[in-house]
Amino acid sequence: MDVRALRYAITLADELHFGRAASRHFIAAQPFGRRIQDLERDLGTRLFDRTSRRVTLTVAGERFLLRARRVLADLDALEALGGQRIDARDSGTLRVGVLGFGLADRWRTVRGVLEMQHPGVRLAFVELDWQNQYELVRTGDVDVAIVHDVGGADGLRIEPALLSPLVAVVPRESELAEAETLDESELDDRPRVRLVGHVGLAAWGGGPPRRGDVQVRTPSSLPAAVAVTGHIGVHGEQASRYFPHPDVRYVPMSGPDAVVAVASRPRDDSPLVTAFRTAVQASEPVLRLEDRAEARSGSERY
Repeated sequence: MDVRALRYAITLADELHFGRAASRHFIAAQPFGRRIQDLERDLGTRLFDRTSRRVTLTVAGERFLLRARRVLADLDALEALGGQRIDARDSGTLRVGVLGFGLADRWRTVRGVLEMQHPGVRLAFVELDWQNQYELVRTGDVDVAIVHDVGGADGLRIEPALLSPLVAVVPRESELAEAETLDESELDDRPRVRLVGHVGLAAWGGGPPRRGDVQVRTPSSLPAAVAVTGHIGVHGEQASRYFPHPDVRYVPMSGPDAVVAVASRPRDDSPLVTAFRTAVQASEPVLRLEDRAEARSGSERY
């Protein structure tokens, strides 16, 4: 049981409507409902009766939520004594979920742009994998996320941030390691390291799994899986810099780029979330200007 689930239940008791209650927490009704179900399962009792037309509190729900309100009131008072708030964004903290290398070389620029709008803002890092990258945004466990957009992000606001060209990840001793470029047809009959998550990953990562394939859930573990098994994997080009491994080679490959995107809840227009979206979109032109200025400075020195 967690504090957020208690707050969800109290809001639902106030609204007696899943859609309205969910909107007050900037999440969709479906993940909101799952959190209520999880809470009821943890407690071993039903807090709400639902029909197609109405939501009502059970007797057990009335008793439980009466105590829950007192507990949360005491908790809020304790947090206030420490000068903190339960809502991290109110205290200047933004929870950012990150899959793999995330925004790659743009993080410093994003932080700089964000701090210009919100001096003193703190970014809390939450590691994502291919299986939970969308779900943690839906449930409110992160405020925003940097994800690999492979479709299936229903109910989320998805804004492309950068493209990462496709590369094959091959064992160092493989004859493929010497190739300048590779095509998917050259990898068809070889054992693969498959990406586990949304079904859209299969189309990007080389098709559905086959017998003998190895599965990974995180971008950082893929090179190690290739080194251990001798199988072939695919990745975004930036992985060669952020996930180097002495026993693998990254070879350019024809195929669709990986789309790195910002995911957030569509109705969440809070100041920090809005500022983060803006900072990510501004990071590419800002980075280009910095590179040009650095190149100009270098040419003037010589």
